[in-house]
Amino acid sequence: MKRSVRTAVWSTGLAGLLVAAIVVSAALGPVRIDPLTVAMAILNEIVVPSGLEAGTGTLPVVGWSVPVVDLKYVSVFSFDVPGTHQFIVTQMRLPRIALAATVGFALAAAGTVMQGFFRNPLADPSIIGVSSGAAAGAVALIAFPAIIPFGNLHLAAFAGALTTAFLVYAIATEGGRTPVATLLLAGVAVQAFLGSLISYMLIHSGDGLREAVVWLMGSLRDRGWSDVAFALPVTLIGVIVLGAYARELNVLLLGEEDAHHLGVDVERTKLLLLALASIVTAAGVAVTGVIGFVGLVVPHIMRLLVGPDHRILFPTSALAGASFLVVTDTIARWPAGPTEVPVGIVTAALGAPFFLFLLTRREVHSV
Repeated sequence: MKRSVRTAVWSTGLAGLLVAAIVVSAALGPVRIDPLTVAMAILNEIVVPSGLEAGTGTLPVVGWSVPVVDLKYVSVFSFDVPGTHQFIVTQMRLPRIALAATVGFALAAAGTVMQGFFRNPLADPSIIGVSSGAAAGAVALIAFPAIIPFGNLHLAAFAGALTTAFLVYAIATEGGRTPVATLLLAGVAVQAFLGSLISYMLIHSGDGLREAVVWLMGSLRDRGWSDVAFALPVTLIGVIVLGAYARELNVLLLGEEDAHHLGVDVERTKLLLLALASIVTAAGVAVTGVIGFVGLVVPHIMRLLVGPDHRILFPTSALAGASFLVVTDTIARWPAGPTEVPVGIVTAALGAPFFLFLLTRREVHSV
């Protein structure tokens, strides 16, 4: 079967699995809703422009009223869904599910790139300290809100993640070259330092201790559409660009010298892959906290199913990661109430035993 056909078949199947997971997840909760009703409620939210509407607006500062023209929208579907069910599905459950799919998509895609980049089956999105940097930024804001220049937890985590990633890259780069082994060791060292820093801040976090600990465990509780709007654009753009470099990632697996002889600008490609994977990871963990094993286990599973070619492996791993996190978050929120389990605990509880199973079967091997 041709590669393009295999990619289309696998991607279509995994996209269908993701849709099914979203519908089933939205149907479950304290108020059970029929999956067909869930599907109709989601379809009712699809709108298209229907024309222009004249109105008035206010100029900032001066306060003058001026005429403006706005787009009018009309729903594509108008299924008969009870108003309560429509609200529960689209405003309470769907934002959290959409965020789970976005973050799972991001972490699995970044994990696939990192495993190929380092040619190491133990590599994951946090290997160069992105997750630790995000954790340090978030905990710093929670523990010392008075000295952080901005009060947005997402931005603090995002800034911490990117700062750490580029610090590790700067430490490992010498003479215009960035040896992969040096980059890996620098990441381990920086993670260890940030771990001690986070522990210190937790001791001094006072009333924010519980919030900080829950964030470190990874949670999707009380997330809304604003969180999706923060993570989704960065994730989509980053993953699309990363996907365009699947061939170069394949060539890098042959070794840097061979990749250079085959026409790949090795250092530029390494920098681009590392930067984009870090940004995509940062966008995810900035809104959910640290969620482990998605970027480690999912690419392994898909590599066993579709092979090592990143032109197939990359999109299928991203889609599988989205479904995986939707399912695990559904399990996490199953005991609804004040003691909901953070999704990071569930991903670790499911991912670690499965990874050990692969290890005992000798299915974990170099990429």
